[in-house]
Amino acid sequence: MKVVSVETFQVPPRWLFCKVTTDVGLVGWGEPVVEGRASTVRSAVHEMADLLIGRDPRTIEAHWQRLTKGGFYRGGPILSSAVAGLDQALWDILGKSLDTPVHQLLGGAVRDRVRVYGWVGGDEPAQVADAALAAVESGLTAVKMNGTAAFPRAASPRDLDEAAGRVFRVREAVGNDVDIAVDFHGRVGPADARRLLHLIEPARPLFVEEPVVPELTAQLRTIVESTTVPIATGERLYSRQDFMPALRAGIAVAQPDLSHAGGISEVRRIASLADTFGALLAPHCPLGPLALAASLQVAFSTPNFLLQEQSIGIHYNEGSAELLDYVLDRSPFDFMGGNIALWSAPGLGVDIDESAVRHADAKSHDWHNPVWQHTDGSFAEW
Repeated sequence: MKVVSVETFQVPPRWLFCKVTTDVGLVGWGEPVVEGRASTVRSAVHEMADLLIGRDPRTIEAHWQRLTKGGFYRGGPILSSAVAGLDQALWDILGKSLDTPVHQLLGGAVRDRVRVYGWVGGDEPAQVADAALAAVESGLTAVKMNGTAAFPRAASPRDLDEAAGRVFRVREAVGNDVDIAVDFHGRVGPADARRLLHLIEPARPLFVEEPVVPELTAQLRTIVESTTVPIATGERLYSRQDFMPALRAGIAVAQPDLSHAGGISEVRRIASLADTFGALLAPHCPLGPLALAASLQVAFSTPNFLLQEQSIGIHYNEGSAELLDYVLDRSPFDFMGGNIALWSAPGLGVDIDESAVRHADAKSHDWHNPVWQHTDGSFAEW
């Protein structure tokens, strides 16, 4: 079996898919994307395709080594995300060639269902309590909310009270049987992160995500030691080496993204590394059906898995395409009782509607994240 072609499809709302085709007719799909940099990653995928054409797609680890280390300049979100999507597609082909799901190739399932959660509210979450209630009514048992809107460099008492107040309104709305995760989105400085964590502790969040930007990972230990709230991070970390300082700092939850952190191959290794520190795995995934399918295959087979993010109904997709628009069979993505049941279909387990993908690629997209400013006109973290 040989790889004969690699194609990419830039599809709304902000995603990039890739298709790897073999000479025996088997195809594999993956999702290599950095949100807001889809065109750049697309170019990287096609540059890397030369390392796959004419080779057996089933030697996945050999390909991963060549793709990640074959260039003198390595790493970073663009190259790592390009590798991630190709890696997903190779695992998809291997599973289909053996008529078995990827989780079986990773050692077999350790659970029969995966708990999922959804992100509620927008960038400025004023009505987040209502959104959380709606998510619970849709069948979820856990939600994640933005902790703040745009946040000043040094918070006033009003800023802190408003941010904490939103968390308590959500807790009051959903009760104690629903888990709430709070995303600081790297908007908060280290000192204010410690103050805000102290204020929201009584709401007992499941975890607080990205209390500071990844450039300030050296500050994580003081943040972890200042609170009883579990700390999570990882969507902007792309390798085991990136995760090591955060794990040594004592994070409770590692959140690699299957479309950013080297794909299935590397995230499995990150999960094992996290397990040696007593940390749990909760893959970041506000993306499309292929990223979610890859995440679920890892979740089914990873002992220290906690729960899985998914983007069905997420506000980013409103007025554009939805995750389920690109799949032929939507039923595997149903979450009953807040869980997605174990999949048995071969490969990644998702049937992509190729005609819908090709039609969407013809329209393409040019999504970029907002660029915010503080009230004085200076740059603010989004």
